[in-house]
Amino acid sequence: MNPHVIVALDLPDAESALRFVGRLPAGQCRLKVGKELFTAAGPRLVTDLHERGFQVFLDLKFHDIPNTVAQACKAAAKLGVWMLNVHALGGRSMLGAAREAVEGGSRRPLLIAVTVLTSLGAQELQEVGIAGTPESVVSRLAALSQSCGLDGVVCSAQEAGMLREQHGPGFLLVTPGIRTLADAADDQKRIVTPSEAIARGASYLVIGRPITRAADPGLALDAINAQVAAALTARNERKQA
Repeated sequence: MNPHVIVALDLPDAESALRFVGRLPAGQCRLKVGKELFTAAGPRLVTDLHERGFQVFLDLKFHDIPNTVAQACKAAAKLGVWMLNVHALGGRSMLGAAREAVEGGSRRPLLIAVTVLTSLGAQELQEVGIAGTPESVVSRLAALSQSCGLDGVVCSAQEAGMLREQHGPGFLLVTPGIRTLADAADDQKRIVTPSEAIARGASYLVIGRPITRAADPGLALDAINAQVAAALTARNERKQA
């Protein structure tokens, strides 16, 4: 089974994370461990999640000099994570070093690069000295990441259609900023629904608050998985038409 939903464990500590995970069916989703939780809980949490039957996306967005990032990627790969990421703004040498670092192990993780955070719009990019629209910056960074041999990128689902057309079916598009119609946007600027994300070509959907804040997280996950399955069927039918 290949779940398309990655539940973001944006929780403060291992105890609350494991308590929450106990309310999710293993095999129906993957889990994302980010900076807050990994800093609080450490590598042991990744092992605990694996023991509960979940695959882990380690979302630490490594961004440093090439050797430092390479060593961090090696350490992450040794944890047995399913996927990890680096930041595309680290440049070609850093991306290449990261890719080489995860090769050759017994269980090679997927390696993807962050393009533009979904909390950033055109004004925020301009303020930090990055020229162009979010779409143009994402396009450039995705092309760089693919040329360096990475498996895919993190991008807004708003850019997924453009990137799918540019990079073909094998390039992974991991899309955060997913909200159902009933959810608030919170701090995300570029958001879409699960069905829209799949229709635009997303490979995996990172979903946090619509599931973690739900009264019944398992039921919320089931509903989103049903939307994803229907959207995948429709997408495949359009391809065959």
